[in-house]
Amino acid sequence: MTSVFIGGSRRIVGLNPEIADRLHNIIVNNVNVLIGDANGFDRVAQEYFAQHGYKNVLVYCSSGVCRNNVGKWTTKSVDAGRKRVGFEFYTVKDDAMLADADVGLFAWDGASRGTLRNVMNMVHAGKPSVVYVPSSKSFVTLRTEVDFQLLETPGSTAGVVQDPLFSSSDKPLENRSRASA
Repeated sequence: MTSVFIGGSRRIVGLNPEIADRLHNIIVNNVNVLIGDANGFDRVAQEYFAQHGYKNVLVYCSSGVCRNNVGKWTTKSVDAGRKRVGFEFYTVKDDAMLADADVGLFAWDGASRGTLRNVMNMVHAGKPSVVYVPSSKSFVTLRTEVDFQLLETPGSTAGVVQDPLFSSSDKPLENRSRASA
């Protein structure tokens, strides 16, 4: 079964219909959701899944400290070692989600270095990601380093191949090869 790493910027605190449609299709396709515990997009996505009674969610937390678990789902505590605060403390759990995921779904505000780091690491791991960019109100699919470089360049996301990953026009995920996910 496919597992999706869901994450995004802390400044994204709401869902528009396009993002809600992607989350709905994750439910319809019974995809394993791997999600962090941060405020912002993580929490908003958790709220969506909880409101829809979706059970196939695993919340990743750093060193047993879980800031948000809206649906009271199973958690996975990732040991952050000696790191106790800050960016490095939370990236340890992000790296664990990346290792466990097949694909990614991210909402990026154009500034969050944590979200950008996760997208970059997914590309480097050869795992496709769909990124929603609110400023252009579009989804872009990243599979290669070139795609990632275009995402990083302001105003250039129009050149990235847009793909309906997790959209209602998709075939069920179990009928798709991982290469075309």
